[in-house]
Parts: sequence; structure tokens; C-alpha cells
Amino acid sequence: MNNKEEKPHDLNSSFQLNIIARDVTLGFGERAFSAAGAAVLSAVLVNPLDVAKTRLQAQAAGVPYHDLCRTSCFESNTMFPDMRSSTSCTRAVTGSVSECVLRYKGTFDVFYKVAQQEGIARLWRGTCASLALAVPTVGIYLPCYDIFRNSLEEFTSSNTPSLTPYVPLAAGAVARSLACITCYPIELARTRMQAFKDTQAGVKPPGVWKTLVGVISEVRTTNNLQRSLQNYRFLWTGLGAQIARDVPFSAICWSTLEPLRRQIIGLVGEQTSIATILAANFSAGFVAGSIAAFVTCPLDVAKTRRQIEKDSSRALKMTTKHTLVEMWSDGGIKGLFAGVGPRVARTGPSVGIVVTFYEVVKYALLQRSWSRDGDNL
Repeated sequence: MNNKEEKPHDLNSSFQLNIIARDVTLGFGERAFSAAGAAVLSAVLVNPLDVAKTRLQAQAAGVPYHDLCRTSCFESNTMFPDMRSSTSCTRAVTGSVSECVLRYKGTFDVFYKVAQQEGIARLWRGTCASLALAVPTVGIYLPCYDIFRNSLEEFTSSNTPSLTPYVPLAAGAVARSLACITCYPIELARTRMQAFKDTQAGVKPPGVWKTLVGVISEVRTTNNLQRSLQNYRFLWTGLGAQIARDVPFSAICWSTLEPLRRQIIGLVGEQTSIATILAANFSAGFVAGSIAAFVTCPLDVAKTRRQIEKDSSRALKMTTKHTLVEMWSDGGIKGLFAGVGPRVARTGPSVGIVVTFYEVVKYALLQRSWSRDGDNL
């Protein structure tokens, strides 16, 4: 039988699995479909950790979280409570019932207090925004990364082989920038939805659209043209911080993930199976995502601070550098790495899930294509 006419169906062949991982025959639409499915799964599973991370970062920025507690008030009436106290009374309301400013002490403390005071469903606050953000973002990000990586590796292999190891870094940075700029207003809405606690009982919290309308309404000016321009600009408040976070994140993530994934698969050799491919993708994604999340945490905190700023004039004047300096002045290293625990705990599994699911769906689509081609022979 002519080997050139054989269709690669045997999953135990490392050569065929390498084709699956790096095949260039899939179109952009098929890659986007694979990425969208991965994004949905990841967004739903890790959203509580995203809420915890955002609340801890917002708290570090000075956002107070209030609750009603039945206790006597012995502390002064200040907006920000003593850092050593997890709950402080600020004002008597009726009798022995007082309004308290809560302080979250960590990831699990956020889970407990949000579930107890706002309901467990609030841990999935912003999930709709996460889905609305993740599907187009990842749908642009991963397919563009694949296409850029394949094109750049083909070019560097033929012309400048010494640059080939840096291809994942460059492809990841460019692809992430495109996705970030395109979908940023939804990211702004999601951060605000997760950062601010609902204060009116029984009132349905605003969704993505109402949150964005609220962002625009904060702009105050009598000049209609100036207002329109500032409205547009305000929807991209913090974009610089987002790009400053996401570009190095992608560069670190992909430049770590690609060689690690290939090394894990290479250790198995001819014994490679679909289970090995799944394990290699998840493990490499988990490690790479965790490292990138930790390194870029200060930039993530800066992004959150800029996105939750409600003073429109101040928000438009803020820069990433100024925000980082302010964070250092307010809390030192602890301030720069506020929410690092839930960020790493969220990002590691998220990257692992997205990359693994993406490769699985790509493989299924590729198998379908091979089967269809085989029937036509």
C-alpha cells in the first residue's frame, strides 16, 4: 500500500500527533469555534476565583464593602477601617444594628462572606460578561496565535533559524494585543460588575450593557462633541494597563508552554497516546499560566484600579506608571501583589483547560476532515 495515500488515524504515532498539534489546514472559523468552546468551559469553572481576585484588588484600592451587623460601635466613623480588623463598625443605623465596613482577609474569606451576605450565586457575578468577553477574545486570540506562529516559524526556519525559539513569544504578544483592543469595553464592564457589591436588596444588579451605560454617564461636560469623544475614550479606560499586562503575560505564557509541551511529549517517545497529549497540554498550560500570572500580577492590579476609578476626570488622567507608583506607596510589595493567590489559582487551570480543550476540538474537526477526504477517494 502506498504510504502517501494513507490517512493518519493511529493516535499512537507521535508523528501524526505532531500534525494534529501544528496542522495548518484548519481554517480561521474552525479554530475560532474550537477556542470559543474552550473559553465557555473555562469562564464558568473559574469565575469565583476571578470574583475573589477582583474584590481583593478593589479593597486594596480603597473600595469599602458594607454590611449590616448587630454589634456596638466602638470605632471612629471613618471610611476606611483599621487594616488589622476584618470588620469595623462605622455608623449606628437602628438600635444595635450597625453598618460595618468588611475587610476580606483572603480568597476563602471572600468566598465565605460573599456566599453568606449576597448569596452563592454572586460568586458567578460577571459570568455573562466573562462569556461575552471570553468567546470573542479567545476566538480571536488562539486562532491568530496559531496562524502567526505557523507563518513565523515557516519564515524563520527558512531564513533565520536562530530566531525560531522566539516565535511563540512574538506570536502570543501580537495575537493578544489584537484580542485585547477589540473586546476591551466588555472587560471593563466585567471588572466593575465583580468589584462593586450590590447595595440595594431585591434589586437586580446591572448587566453588561447597563454597566457600560453607567460608565459613560459618569462623564460630566457641557460640550456635546467633547462628551461624545470622552464617552468613547472612557470605554477604553485602562486599555494601556490591560495591554501592559496581557502582552508580557502572553509572551511569558507561550514561550514557556510550547517548549514544555514538546518536552513532555518527547519524553514519552513512541508511546505517545491521546491521554499523553491531553496531560501534556494541561500540565504545560497550568505551569505556564501560573508563572505568567504571578509575574504580571502588579500590572493586573494596576488594570483593576484604573477600571474601577469612578472619577471620570481622574480616570482619564491616570497612567499605568502613575498607578504602579501609587500602589507601591499605599501598600508596598503587598499592594503590588494584591489578589495574587486567586489570580494564580484561577489562571493556571484556566490556561490548561483552554489549551487542552482547544487542541481536542481541533483534533475532532481534523479527524472529521480526514474522514470526509477518505470517503471521497
